[in-house]
Amino acid sequence: MFNPPSNANKKSAASIDPIHTLLGKGTFFQGDVHLGLNSLRIEGTVEGTLTGEGEITVAPGGLVKGTVHAKHLIVSGRIEGVVKVQQCLEIHGTGWVEGEIETGVLVVDEGGTLLGHCVRRSSPEPPAPASTDATA
Repeated sequence: MFNPPSNANKKSAASIDPIHTLLGKGTFFQGDVHLGLNSLRIEGTVEGTLTGEGEITVAPGGLVKGTVHAKHLIVSGRIEGVVKVQQCLEIHGTGWVEGEIETGVLVVDEGGTLLGHCVRRSSPEPPAPASTDATA
């Protein structure tokens, strides 16, 4: 009557990146956070600098005041300050980002807010074509 879950469903659930660090609701942190490749989910408040090469998520109700350096940043809460994202900045419908932003890709859902100066991180320029001068 019911089919058992397929392997495809198991793989997609297993491929979701785990949250390595959680700053819970009602928690206040002040200072510098260095995450390395680990992910971080913020449901409380952070004042300072966040630096990571993984994914940083600011959940609804989460607040970051300061500087954020991340590979991938998802904002459903609020960020005020300098934001530098290597790959993708996602601002969801409840998200608010205000300040100086530099990112590779920007995705803003309906209802999301971006206030400030936003610059697209330029990709490296392709090498110049080799010279084809034929001198004899």
